[in-house]
Amino acid sequence: MRRSVPLAAFLLALATTTPAAAAAPSRAVPAPLAATPIQVYGAWHCGNDYCTWGTPRTVTQFDSQNHWLIDRGDGRPSVNLVVLSFVNPLDLLHQTTDATTLGGLPRGMTSEIVQYFTAHGVRVMLSIGGITYTDDWDAALAENPTLLGQRAAAAATGLGVGIEIDYEQNTGPNLAGLQSFIDAYRAAHPYDATGARPEARLTIDVAAGDRWLIDLNRKATADWLRTDAPVLDYANAMVSARPASASTAQANWQEHVDGKPQYSPPVPPLAPAKFTGGVYLAYGGKPLPECVDYANSVQKAAAPYVQSVAPHGAGSSSGLLGYMFWAAERPATRGIGTVPPNTCEGGAGAGATALAVPVPMPALRQS
Repeated sequence: MRRSVPLAAFLLALATTTPAAAAAPSRAVPAPLAATPIQVYGAWHCGNDYCTWGTPRTVTQFDSQNHWLIDRGDGRPSVNLVVLSFVNPLDLLHQTTDATTLGGLPRGMTSEIVQYFTAHGVRVMLSIGGITYTDDWDAALAENPTLLGQRAAAAATGLGVGIEIDYEQNTGPNLAGLQSFIDAYRAAHPYDATGARPEARLTIDVAAGDRWLIDLNRKATADWLRTDAPVLDYANAMVSARPASASTAQANWQEHVDGKPQYSPPVPPLAPAKFTGGVYLAYGGKPLPECVDYANSVQKAAAPYVQSVAPHGAGSSSGLLGYMFWAAERPATRGIGTVPPNTCEGGAGAGATALAVPVPMPALRQS
């Protein structure tokens, strides 16, 4: 059964990791090396109804609330990727049609909204899941993961978008089912290192560090995010339960780079070129520097690390792929979001200029 909107919004407001995931690990972060260009600079987008996208919107109305995403103030987009969040996996499997869903997709995720972004060189993806729909992921994977993968692939084809897997089951995730989902998706849309086909882009979300979603992270790192035999394009290390400092964020990201050899079974190291780091855009009742003040933002303070962190057992090139921001427009029932007058040209937009973010997104580093 679909959870009520107030509960969904409350859970979404807690973001995507437990507070324990934000604790500092034991290993010190190494000194930065030479800078590598940022390639991914994206925002999860929750629409105007707390991540349900249940109502169609005109492009004019959508633009009035989101123009900063396609114009940082000089006509260039503030990001090169937008991830529309979230699709309910069980609705997608059943191709549900009701007041908020049409053929399995939220009614607000229309081709017109996709084209609003792609017309400006901004890549678009759909996120399947989110913490609110964890039980629905479990149910869909138990029922028919292959068909779910096929229907995700068809949705990607129909809208000309990629797909993000956001399966936040911390205890006993159905990894065999998720493997079947991925196999079915890849049968329709094979891995494409060039990035030329939007629908071939298939990514996954993992926790901020290595101590939550451990089984999922272990499987993804070992089997789907290898540089020698890639299956998924990359992972997003999600935001912690509340906004973190640059040093705390870097410590979490370093856990992925290092892996966890002390775990049984161990978590292997992840190549820096195979993941992004998550940063908050909106949280609570006042604007964050990440949205309005790049000079004092986490993305600015963390940029030397993000652009230079060295591999530690996986991969050959230094630097993460870039940043993902949580989240545009209205991610929770409480708080101001990123709508006027609290738009993010001065934070994320200024960062896109300072970091020379490429629009459109280029072919991604593979090792």
